[in-house]
Amino acid sequence: MLLIEIFVYLGIIAAGVSGVLIGIKKQLDLFGVICLGVTASLGGGIIRDLLIGNIPPVAFIKPSYFFVSLIAGLLTWCFYNKVSTIKNMIIVSDAIGLGVFTAVGSNTVMVYHGNDSFVIIAMGLITGIGGGVLRDIFAKEIPYVFKKEIYAIASILGSVSLIFTYDKIPHPFALYICLFVTFTSRVLSVLLKLNFPVYKVEK
Repeated sequence: MLLIEIFVYLGIIAAGVSGVLIGIKKQLDLFGVICLGVTASLGGGIIRDLLIGNIPPVAFIKPSYFFVSLIAGLLTWCFYNKVSTIKNMIIVSDAIGLGVFTAVGSNTVMVYHGNDSFVIIAMGLITGIGGGVLRDIFAKEIPYVFKKEIYAIASILGSVSLIFTYDKIPHPFALYICLFVTFTSRVLSVLLKLNFPVYKVEK
């Protein structure tokens, strides 16, 4: 499944870019910015692997994941003025990463740990949002998933689509559908300004 592996690297790059952009906006130094990018890229997968007992995590077995994230971070740092002018760069790169990591996380559980729907959805969600949550915590922000637009739901919808299509069509196509559903749901939520209600506390 060469194309899936390509998408994994695409997701690592996309998530890494989102982490670096936030790190630069927070005025972190180069080391801090790179750490934020790597955390966004690999954090969700590491959490997933620890929870399902895949030890050591894949991110440590495949150092190429780290180096791709590192290179993406350094390039984003070097060309920040150009990258930052691209409208909604953080949201788009974040949505790509969310779609890729949701598909890969859900598929990992289905391949190695059976067809328990709850576990598949939970691990797809953790893989999808885990790196972003860690990124935001390290940047001293309330995690984006807790306060803005439809984010986690997009990941859940993607995992559900994978469960329904996995045994009905070739597995790579089921993963592409999962990626597409997650990414599209996330982008549409931004374009249509869909949000969960926020309880307004009177001061």
